[in-house]
Amino acid sequence: MKKVLLSACLVCFAIGTANAQFGKLNPKKIEAGLKAAKAFTVSDEEVAQSAAAAVKWMDENNPVCTVKDKDPKKKAYAERLERIFGPYKNYDGLDLNYKVYYVTDVNAFACPDGSVRVFSSLMDIMSDDELLGIIGHEIGHVKLKHSLNGYRKVLLAEAAVQFAGTTQGTVGDLMKGDLGALTEKLIGAQFSQGQETDSDDYSYKFLVANGKNPQALADGFQKFADMEKEYGADKSTKAKIFSTHPDSEKRVKRIEDKIKKDAKK
Repeated sequence: MKKVLLSACLVCFAIGTANAQFGKLNPKKIEAGLKAAKAFTVSDEEVAQSAAAAVKWMDENNPVCTVKDKDPKKKAYAERLERIFGPYKNYDGLDLNYKVYYVTDVNAFACPDGSVRVFSSLMDIMSDDELLGIIGHEIGHVKLKHSLNGYRKVLLAEAAVQFAGTTQGTVGDLMKGDLGALTEKLIGAQFSQGQETDSDDYSYKFLVANGKNPQALADGFQKFADMEKEYGADKSTKAKIFSTHPDSEKRVKRIEDKIKKDAKK
């Protein structure tokens, strides 16, 4: 099993990267970059196109499991995801496409264009309903436009750096550059804790609306919490896997409290 070329959970938010790059510019270029960012506009369509290009790059640079795979283990991952998530690919007005990456990272992400990518190692530790809850959280970021706005910020920050002191470029120009590096920034766009909570709520409603027990979402987060406890004492990659998300124990309690409250209605 190959390791994914980048882990969405571990990438620093691109605004921070952009600021570091600004530090290498002289004051006049910094000012020019800020003006470029203010003048640069990114439409929803351009964000979706950028997301599609980034996911295409990811698909080409990571081992993808398919239902026609000759490797029975990889085929099984693809078949399982199809069985679990296939019925919901057009849920809530969304047009979702989904694949499994055969990698060691424990992760999943969804993009503004509707692409959902699940990592096989996440599937290894989750039950079907737990996995559906995690995916529901990720598509919540899409439906609630967290991903759209996060990607837009990345593109604006990148434009401020790339076009500083030069003729203003376009989103298309950005995508013609180092697509791998830009993909890392786009896929790694972080969300606020408020957005994470809103996506938790979206997943909760998603599970309930489809006849699933929302306890599965809490159980999935509990597994994350157990991983945090196991690796929290060191600086390993696994210890950082969920560092960009709210405390998992608190998420478990919040969801279970909500279950109890709803049960009394």
